[in-house]
Amino acid sequence: MKKWVLLAMIWFQAHTVFAQGYNHNWLLGYYPVINGKAEIDSVNFNVFAQVRKMKFSSSQANISDSLGNILFYTNGCWIANVTGDTMMNGSGLNPGNFSNGYCSYGYPIACMQMALPFPDSSHKYILFHQTGDVSVYSRKLYYSVIDMALDSGRGAVTQKNQIAFSDSLILGISACRHANGRDWWVAVLKDSSDIIYTLLLTPHGITNVQQQHLNVPMHVNFSSIQAFSPDGNKYAYTVSSATGNMNYPYLRDLRILDFDRCSGVFSNPYVINLNDTNFGVGLAFSSNSRYLYTSKAYQISQFDLQSSNILASRQFVAWYDFFNYGGYTTFGYMYLAANGKIYITSGNSVQHIHEMNYPDNIGASCDFQQHSIYLNGCWYRSSVPNHPNYYLGCDTTSGCPCLVPTTGINEINVHDFKFSLSPNPTNGSIKIVYLLPQNQKGVFEVYDVTGKKVFSYHLPQWSTLQNFDLSFLGNGVYNCTVTSNNQKVNRKLVVIR
Repeated sequence: MKKWVLLAMIWFQAHTVFAQGYNHNWLLGYYPVINGKAEIDSVNFNVFAQVRKMKFSSSQANISDSLGNILFYTNGCWIANVTGDTMMNGSGLNPGNFSNGYCSYGYPIACMQMALPFPDSSHKYILFHQTGDVSVYSRKLYYSVIDMALDSGRGAVTQKNQIAFSDSLILGISACRHANGRDWWVAVLKDSSDIIYTLLLTPHGITNVQQQHLNVPMHVNFSSIQAFSPDGNKYAYTVSSATGNMNYPYLRDLRILDFDRCSGVFSNPYVINLNDTNFGVGLAFSSNSRYLYTSKAYQISQFDLQSSNILASRQFVAWYDFFNYGGYTTFGYMYLAANGKIYITSGNSVQHIHEMNYPDNIGASCDFQQHSIYLNGCWYRSSVPNHPNYYLGCDTTSGCPCLVPTTGINEINVHDFKFSLSPNPTNGSIKIVYLLPQNQKGVFEVYDVTGKKVFSYHLPQWSTLQNFDLSFLGNGVYNCTVTSNNQKVNRKLVVIR
């Protein structure tokens, strides 16, 4: 079988046993090129050119195990296992003419697939996926079940292309952990209406398929990324409609709603006319759930969801600088990564990624850096993973009981930060991995043998890893701590040069 080279694989941490994270991998791949390793600017991402059969256009779903090792991934056409080969029974995903037309490079719209751990199972996963029809919109929400205990740990699809429900659906899937801390809400919008579908995934399978009118203007033509906030209390999406006016070709608005994680009910709709004159698809929440970002090709906006007037809180935090390096690096899809930063792709085939270093900060202090990550000659399209907040715990304030799973990602002692450093000993460059208490910020600190604090860094909510350059430290043994929610954990670090 002919092999293609992956443009780049961005690992959100090193390949060590210290890694953890269901959302720590981002696969990039489009044109077949050959490149070596590259060290990525600012966040020390490791970019590896790899021989890989699957290519991506815009859509991608993947999931890793609790150690950060990728389990499987898809571009909408087939499911690949960790070796890059077709998973057992993983071919023929999303049957129909739409797949036949797009499978040379993968599905063309982000977030048409999403992978979730099956509640109360340590080895089963469920993949929700969509395909289009002649009018582009989806007519079915499919799901497939993967059992990673099969095929010698490479996994196998045990149920494929099962129909959760059928209707005219807008392309895009989002999910949020139920308030019980175990189950999942999955949401999809209905085309040309104000209706949203939700279903509940429990250990017994799919239940409670329901629809609700959002009481917002009827959305038509196209909806961009839909997303739940990391704390699960908000839901947002944008709608773009063609106007037929050459001067103002698109009408685009932003819809923000409250979400009840216990009942699955949306409420308090807030609609903002973005007055965008060109097409836009990007949307992402900050890790602390306070700020919401939208992008169009030439501009990125920030909204403060704690403001009494969200519309008036809008700030433009980036304007496209017309950088051209083999292609115009305009603003496309946005992705809140495991390190708490937001990354922005381009709608073109390019070699750079934009980076927002501090999305929890207001206005320009979010520190947006255009085309700051160079992929060392690797080309990619605009694909971003579709990762919900896998680590969102239970919330009993709305009346739901907390159902602690017998296995899976929520089986975490509240005092266990799962804190690790690597490499250790180190010459100064380290990667830390941790798990903060739910919806809490943290701080990482380094002390010398005298107890003097020599380094400090605030850890944002949502984040689970960071990279640091501590080359300014002399040889010796240091005490490293992570503190959050009045809890602290310590690790020794040895610096040797």
